[in-house]
Amino acid sequence: MDDAHLADAAHLGHEARLRADDHAALKLWLRMLSSVTEIETEIRRRLRERFSVSLARFDYLAQLHRHKAGLKMRDLSRCLMVTGGNVTALTDELERDGLVTRESSPTDRRSWIVRLTPEGRRSFEAMAKEHEQWILELFAPMDERAIRQMHLHLGALRGARREGSAVQRTKASER
Repeated sequence: MDDAHLADAAHLGHEARLRADDHAALKLWLRMLSSVTEIETEIRRRLRERFSVSLARFDYLAQLHRHKAGLKMRDLSRCLMVTGGNVTALTDELERDGLVTRESSPTDRRSWIVRLTPEGRRSFEAMAKEHEQWILELFAPMDERAIRQMHLHLGALRGARREGSAVQRTKASER
């Protein structure tokens, strides 16, 4: 992307808050936030148009696809970082649509285990195949080396944040 396009983009969305003298870290944060927001909006639009499915449903199905034996609903809630009520509502909808089954846990009568049905697995795999192509298309302006470097740098940032959070929790528990 050339400088003129970047200058135009700076006036859109989150980056509109920036001033020339803002710290580079703030500029990076707002650029990342703007980029992620734009990509997520496009993915949401495509999922809805192509498959009549929300991103929340797609993410739910993706978690079950990764866990072939199924997941307890509370574990699914943790994976998705949403409330149990959200998982229950999605489970109800997807069960009605024949994409998941819900069975009581053999080890805990209070828990339910959710699994993809064969139709749910086929449906998700079709969506996931297109989703992967969309991601490749949306990241096409970046070369492979830049993508790898950004992935590495963001991983280091996440690791540092997690270590910092662990230290803060330890200090708080010592008080």
